[in-house]
Amino acid sequence: MARLPEADLEWVCEHTQSYLKNMRGQSLFITGGTGFVGSWLVECLLHANKVLALDLHISLLSRDPFSFGKSYPHLVNDSAIELIKGDVRNLVSDGKFYDIVIHAATDASAMINRRDPLLMADTIVDGTRKVLEFSKQVCAKRLLMLSSGAVYGKLINGVTHVKEDSSNGPDPLNSYYTYSESKRMAELLCSIYSKQFGLNFSVARLFAFVGPRLPLDSHFAVGNFIRDGLAGKSIQVSGDGKAMRSYLYAAELVVWLLAILVKGKKGRAYNVGSDQGISILELAKKVATSFICHPDVNVAGKTDGSNLISHYVPDISRAHEELGLKVNISLSDAISRTVASHQFETP
Repeated sequence: MARLPEADLEWVCEHTQSYLKNMRGQSLFITGGTGFVGSWLVECLLHANKVLALDLHISLLSRDPFSFGKSYPHLVNDSAIELIKGDVRNLVSDGKFYDIVIHAATDASAMINRRDPLLMADTIVDGTRKVLEFSKQVCAKRLLMLSSGAVYGKLINGVTHVKEDSSNGPDPLNSYYTYSESKRMAELLCSIYSKQFGLNFSVARLFAFVGPRLPLDSHFAVGNFIRDGLAGKSIQVSGDGKAMRSYLYAAELVVWLLAILVKGKKGRAYNVGSDQGISILELAKKVATSFICHPDVNVAGKTDGSNLISHYVPDISRAHEELGLKVNISLSDAISRTVASHQFETP
């Protein structure tokens, strides 16, 4: 797997150094560091650790450390990181103490959600319970829980940007919402551990993102569009293109996560994403313009019945007002950077 662009690593370091200096000399335990979000977070932390001389130590839980090492040799060779083989569902204390726990382990696969919802629920709910118990045992001073904007379910008619205090939620009698309901339960477990054991936690509710390492063969529309363009094919929109989404660049995602980790209020949830909504059809057209030879955009013209959430855009006023966060990188620039990372990928 290619290294992240040096410019992105430097940008993240520049925009987080005031947070990261408060973490100097601390030890972190991270779950889910092998995925898109986790690998960005880990690589940015390791880069900042060197540049800012933070003396951080990162323990990273992985179900398959060998595969992780093959994919990210430049990370595992860093003396600041330690790979620990294990699964969040079976996590137990290793006898060490950690200052910070970041729980990012969740398989957000739409296929698993459809084919094996029990596995999805077990991984999220049981895994989170294990991580919370682990956090208590290792005397963690802070926990960052990575949740999802999916906890809101379908937006109420007329609502264009969902707020953290929204009262609507997914239908608990529809297994389509297994991922959503499991994330809601995971958040509740955090609250319970805070009340009963004094755990200091914050929640980051993640929406949609784009950037290098984004899977191009999964359920992410922007990744699929980029895949089509890279293959020299027409970009295929499977539905009618009317669904609304928004996309935050991955480098900004890391900045937001670190801000929430260091500055977020105890027991507080923060939406993480762009508030600049765009229809799937317009997104496909925007991706097409990022290629020299603009591919055609073909629309199936039928409503996509596999996705019940047609509007998925966050209100980010809380993150802006409390943490000073905002969207800096335009969607056009974010897409162009992602395309370039795949066109000129080097090990």
